[in-house]
Amino acid sequence: MADAPMLTIRKDWPRLDRPTLYVFAGTPTGHLVDAMGRQGALHHTIKPVWSGPAFVGNALPVWTSARDNLAPYAALAVARPGDVVLCAIQGYDQGSVMGDVMIGMFRNAGIVAAVTDGLVRDVAGIREVGIPVYATGVSPNSPFKNGPGGVGVPITLGGVIVEPGDLVLGDSEGVVVCPRARVAEVRAALAEVRKKEAAMEAWVRDGVTQPEWLAGALAERGVRYVD
Repeated sequence: MADAPMLTIRKDWPRLDRPTLYVFAGTPTGHLVDAMGRQGALHHTIKPVWSGPAFVGNALPVWTSARDNLAPYAALAVARPGDVVLCAIQGYDQGSVMGDVMIGMFRNAGIVAAVTDGLVRDVAGIREVGIPVYATGVSPNSPFKNGPGGVGVPITLGGVIVEPGDLVLGDSEGVVVCPRARVAEVRAALAEVRKKEAAMEAWVRDGVTQPEWLAGALAERGVRYVD
């Protein structure tokens, strides 16, 4: 019997088109979370490696084993411009999974950001490459290239299920994943969130000291004042 393959690679899947992505471009991650019912952000330990630009794109999910990066390299074979590589390694923290060479090739392939729940290396080179990179930390320990792993298959990353083609948005505060099936619904809700946020920002500019809803909320819930 032949040995089982070390990688599973899905070659293609539906992606959001550029006009749809453009609607979400520049949206603060907090606004998207509010439009999704106050959820969708990856775990707070997944942070920007450098102060790179905000981004929006289509999810290209990858999973790999500890201290191995064959699968994320294999993602280059199926990547399309506008993709975001999200690489799950279950938080392994004894070696890196990405470095500046891989991330530079991501950029060359049109990938707009790289996100992992593991570690990265070559931070100076990553800054030079210029695309946003998010990770839980940094280690110079390098990985092997043996597998196993998967590309274009569902993963869990930072407590969030990621399917290929989901919408991914990132800024200085973190990364949010919106299921592709919910994009139209969330887009409509986002318009209301933006309107609400603009109104609250106007209160602050106008010197308001309490939100207009506070008195009613306190009366409804009941308050016991103490000296």
